[in-house]
Amino acid sequence: MSVLFGIDYLLQSAAIEWKHSKIGLVTNEAATTHAIEPSRLVLQQAGFTIRKLFSPEHGLSAKGADGAPMHNGVDELTDLPIISLYGQKLAPDQTDMEDLDCLVFDVPDAGVRFYTYLWTLSYLLEACAKYQKPLIILDRPNPISGLADVQEGPFLEESCASFIGRWNIPLRHSCTLGELALYFNEIRGIKADLTVIPCQHWKRSMFQTDWGIPFVATSPAIQTAESLMLYPGLCLLEATNLSEGRSTDFSFEVVGAPWLQHDKLARQINQLFGEELEAKPVHFIPQDAKFAGEQCNGVHFKVIYPDTFKPVFFGLVLIRMIKDMHPDHFAWAGYKTYVNPDGIHHLDKLTGIANAEKLYELSMPAFLQQCTKITNPLGWNKAIQPYLLY
Repeated sequence: MSVLFGIDYLLQSAAIEWKHSKIGLVTNEAATTHAIEPSRLVLQQAGFTIRKLFSPEHGLSAKGADGAPMHNGVDELTDLPIISLYGQKLAPDQTDMEDLDCLVFDVPDAGVRFYTYLWTLSYLLEACAKYQKPLIILDRPNPISGLADVQEGPFLEESCASFIGRWNIPLRHSCTLGELALYFNEIRGIKADLTVIPCQHWKRSMFQTDWGIPFVATSPAIQTAESLMLYPGLCLLEATNLSEGRSTDFSFEVVGAPWLQHDKLARQINQLFGEELEAKPVHFIPQDAKFAGEQCNGVHFKVIYPDTFKPVFFGLVLIRMIKDMHPDHFAWAGYKTYVNPDGIHHLDKLTGIANAEKLYELSMPAFLQQCTKITNPLGWNKAIQPYLLY
């Protein structure tokens, strides 16, 4: 039996009191029914009175370039106006909200703190509380599972808050967006009128490959279910001069650079992580982004045991291995986006740790000890427990 999303459960429900309310729908092309039909079209065809659409980062198409501002427009599929929440503003304003009765949120997630759809949702919570409009979340499973055993820090230090981490949660939180919304609404005292419509048939032990549903790309660089398993760690490569495989067939499944000793690195990784992960030397040529048009020596990763693999710890250690192996080539790098135009302190923002680069100045034993400590999400499972729906 395949997993059913919140949208599927909603469509099966007989009487929906807000069906003919004036609805603002926050969504994108990656939001579909379990039968891979676009949520916005199915809701419109089912008679829901959608007045306008709001889109997060990457736009309604879910194909906009990473970190690039998106513009308002009109949706060809539904003929509805699109208001971008990753352009001139990050939250709906009074004009956007005054002709609506409620907001409905249906956007898939990647299960990681620095994936921005969660933080768009956080702004919606605040806007709905401010303008006294109900917020209805059509929940979706966490594609990298809801297992407590694979939760990973670091937690977010307040000084590192940004649009890739506004509020303090672990980097890999093992929650659905509906659960996190319930948590934030309560502990931050937002007091929005919040309803979460749950998924059906999802168990916390399930990964996307267990759902019985084809994978739908959630953004330009998340193209496979396999990339999601590595993304919590390999995204840290954004803060370096190493390619994480963007604009190739291996996005967030590889590390590479023209100067990388990829055979040696693959051997070392297989020795250290070989029970959970397979590393193979490869070559690839990015179409754009880092090393555009250049052949990169790379290492491709495949997760063997997803229910025990800790990608954040792996990502931190991977960077240390490459840094030590290539002292004359490796460098930290900025990462410019619409919400971080100067691109500085990107590793701090990703990890949630101030002066995170200083970790890499420790001796290797001290570094490993510190990585073990900071990736332990101590107390998170207890804190989130009252808000879990599954």
